[in-house]
Amino acid sequence: MDISLRLKLGKRIKQLRFKRTLTQHKLAELADIDYKYIQKIGGKNPPAIKIDTIGKLAKAFKTTPSKLLDF
Repeated sequence: MDISLRLKLGKRIKQLRFKRTLTQHKLAELADIDYKYIQKIGGKNPPAIKIDTIGKLAKAFKTTPSKLLDF
């Protein structure tokens, strides 16, 4: 995944998290992933995110993966 796409996705996840007033810990709990990974996703050098993780995050936000990726 291109770094600019990773940055856009990280920004989108951060926006949705703030919109739903979720902490990184709470989002991590809802998505069943480590909160440190949430921190990395929103950081300056985010990792490539697996499709399974995108699915977990979408479920935590109560949306679909395609809407999560609609940036």
